[in-house]
Amino acid sequence: MAETIYFWYEAPVPADLHVAQVYGYLLCPQTARVLIQEYAGEFNLPGGGPEPGDTDMAATLVREAMEESQVVVVDPVYLGYQEVHESGRAPYAQVRMTGLIAEFTERRPDPDGGRVRLRLMTALADAPDVLGWGEAAVAQAKATARVAKHVWRLPVDSPAPAGYVD
Repeated sequence: MAETIYFWYEAPVPADLHVAQVYGYLLCPQTARVLIQEYAGEFNLPGGGPEPGDTDMAATLVREAMEESQVVVVDPVYLGYQEVHESGRAPYAQVRMTGLIAEFTERRPDPDGGRVRLRLMTALADAPDVLGWGEAAVAQAKATARVAKHVWRLPVDSPAPAGYVD
């Protein structure tokens, strides 16, 4: 089985690289914790593929966060992208953004597949381990922390204790 290789860049996506996915480190301004979705024991950030009605990457993130985790996202900020290399497929980009959670709405099934995901809120520093994404996630969490501290003035180094919002 071929290995998938990821390269992280804090830069704009090159024009010739297809953006296949947009995922977000979404922060609660009241607790300074980040949202990680859980479904059947697997963890992920809210996000997914751009659709024709999305006006830009931020619109994709806002739509996907509502569909998957039923959260209202405001003030999305671009962080960078992962260049993904998979056997048998042209390289593509997975964009990473951050944003603030303005509201948690009632959980409901995702229109794409019907999954109801749990909403784990955890410290940003713990997110790479929870996700299991290795060094790329550590770099992404650090980029998120810079935005959280300098743009939104969130105390991400001393968040509220982890827990679920359900």
